[in-house]
Amino acid sequence: MVPFGDEDFGAIVDTWFAATGAFLLGRTTYDMMQEYWSRITDPDNAVAVALNTLRKHVITSHGTTARWANSDVVRADSDADVVEAVRALKAGPGQGELQVHGSHRLARTLHVAGLVDTYRLITFPVVVGSGKRLFEPGDDPTAFTILETRTTSAGGVYQVLEPSAAAPARAEYVVGEDGKESIRWD
Repeated sequence: MVPFGDEDFGAIVDTWFAATGAFLLGRTTYDMMQEYWSRITDPDNAVAVALNTLRKHVITSHGTTARWANSDVVRADSDADVVEAVRALKAGPGQGELQVHGSHRLARTLHVAGLVDTYRLITFPVVVGSGKRLFEPGDDPTAFTILETRTTSAGGVYQVLEPSAAAPARAEYVVGEDGKESIRWD
């Protein structure tokens, strides 16, 4: 990602952090971000200001110490616990926008539970060969409304997506007896 971190990318990320009311972070992401961002004290750095001043809810099944200002630990031993905890946070007073950054397992759990209101995604013109996926084979079909899309000067593609009520039919790839592939729709 580093070669694609241009000014456009920075401006996009700044808008994310300007909209944040609080953060939902998995323990690993929290520990990693705390180590780096708690040291950045530049008042002109929108990301550092948001991360260092806003509420951070650490969703974890393992123990962690909330060493970073305005952090609390939310114990969740199962996906059901995560869903229940996040529903309670979303229903709480004055929370504002809850954002997940990184935290793959947490983001997947919230996606599967239908608790993500808006997806802000940037894809880069590079293939790394492997990695963690937000959308996995076997997930329920989801349709999205595209709220915004743009391309950065370095080639990153930014999309803001909102789940829509009209889910597409489930498709299955089928190989016929003749060896030809086709798609079967439910």
